[in-house]
Amino acid sequence: MSAPTTTAEAAPMSKRKTLEALSGLLLVLFVAMLSSTVVSTALPKIIGALNGSQTQYTWVVTATLLTATATTPIWGKLADLFNKKLLIQVAIVVFLVGSVAAGFAQSAEQLIAARAFQGIGVGGLQALVQVAIAAMIPPRERGRYNGYLGGVMALATVGGPLLGGLIVDTSWLGWRWCFFVGVPVAAAALFLLQITLNLPTVRRANVKIDYLGATLIAAGVSVLLIWISFVDDSFAWISWQTGAMVGGSVLLLALAVWVEARAAEPVVPLHIVRERTTALAILGSLAVGMAMFGGAVFLGQYFQIGRGYSPTEAGLLTIPMMAGVLISSIVAGRMITATGKIKPYIVFGSVVLVIGFAMLGTIDHETSLVFVGLAMFIVGVGVGMTMQNLVLAVQNTVALRDIGAASASVAFFRSLGGTIGVSVLGAVLARRVTDRITGDLAAAGIPTSGGGGGSTLNLDALPEPVRQIVRAAYGDATGHIFLISAAIAVVGIVAALLLRPVTLRSSLDLPDTGRSVAVGADAVDGAPAFDEVSVDSAGREERARR
Repeated sequence: MSAPTTTAEAAPMSKRKTLEALSGLLLVLFVAMLSSTVVSTALPKIIGALNGSQTQYTWVVTATLLTATATTPIWGKLADLFNKKLLIQVAIVVFLVGSVAAGFAQSAEQLIAARAFQGIGVGGLQALVQVAIAAMIPPRERGRYNGYLGGVMALATVGGPLLGGLIVDTSWLGWRWCFFVGVPVAAAALFLLQITLNLPTVRRANVKIDYLGATLIAAGVSVLLIWISFVDDSFAWISWQTGAMVGGSVLLLALAVWVEARAAEPVVPLHIVRERTTALAILGSLAVGMAMFGGAVFLGQYFQIGRGYSPTEAGLLTIPMMAGVLISSIVAGRMITATGKIKPYIVFGSVVLVIGFAMLGTIDHETSLVFVGLAMFIVGVGVGMTMQNLVLAVQNTVALRDIGAASASVAFFRSLGGTIGVSVLGAVLARRVTDRITGDLAAAGIPTSGGGGGSTLNLDALPEPVRQIVRAAYGDATGHIFLISAAIAVVGIVAALLLRPVTLRSSLDLPDTGRSVAVGADAVDGAPAFDEVSVDSAGREERARR
């Protein structure tokens, strides 16, 4: 049992100081997002240059998401125990080392390994930025600042593909600069945070970090995702490999839950995860992450391989989606701050997200770009209204001392959903493309070799007839994975509808958090008093009727 928490009471920050600190945090967020988006349009060229396969293409993305997912709850828990500013700086350094290693990779395997290490830093940044903002700004005001977060997301997501396209299209730079370009930005963020970010440090005596639980969570998730990536390719759905990997993953995750329920300082506190708002936000984030990451990561491939555009042109063609994210996040953020209501925007965004993906599910290699752009804009609106606001809904229900674990739990499941989405949809895409290419080559009387002509993304090395078959195969198969994304995103609508209608609190912390945490009663306008949750020194809950 850990000793009681002692926290230096910090006076509310002025708007100027808040914006100064926020500038460094937003730059950090920009760096983390840029690491993924800058390669989105460049990846076909990168994998082609390294003579990689479609499976390796998927794993360059999946490796980063996997390690980010596995480490996010660990970073979040550490933020509840140690200096948040120092942890953010450590995450930036890890990210920098991974970026440099990726830039010097000599093979697809080395690139995947470097991206996996880079993901550890990304996991820290995506969790800790949210935690730091929550420690500075009350939930009611945070709606407006979420608009700034949305703006940075849009800038990184629009600028990243454009920058990546320009880099690979510029002969004197080359694709390696897609990874080197983030280094000076991360270094600038490190310097800026040292000057501007000042947060109260939570000090606890006899702190025990749940390394066993963290290891079991990481191992269970990793085994599951490795199985998803190789099933139906390297081995059958019903096989001893499937039984061993799925069974092993279930066993590891079950052990993780058992350990977490008994740990003094669990990585993922179960009493937080079981709370209704948190559980529903996790379910919604899982669906949104699976649909968004899993679908959007293949857009650059669709435009380049399926439609024949250059990396720079592919970056320009993704602007409608990012415009949707930018506009909706800023508008929704300001309206949430003005009204204090959050559920209507999450519900509306979830519905819009499904509509957008359903529209993208109809595209092929000849679909009008106007229609594709409109569908992408609608998807962007849905993402902008749901992703950050699901985190905000959870942050509104927990005490400041648990903000790290709560925020990281939502980010963890969103990233987990994204990782599963990329793996599953990438596997579906690879299988459909291979089958289509094999059939079309046979129909054209062209002999197949290896994986049916679809084992490489280096189109420049293919004869023109084969190149056209490969383009049509990728262009037509991409619509199918967006249709799957739409079906997955329906789960997000269900979760959003079941959320309690709450009014965001204006205080930085819950009232009287030293002994009790009011759940629901002070959050629902005009609602009768709900249960009170008393929290003892070990973090266990005791419910009592008011």
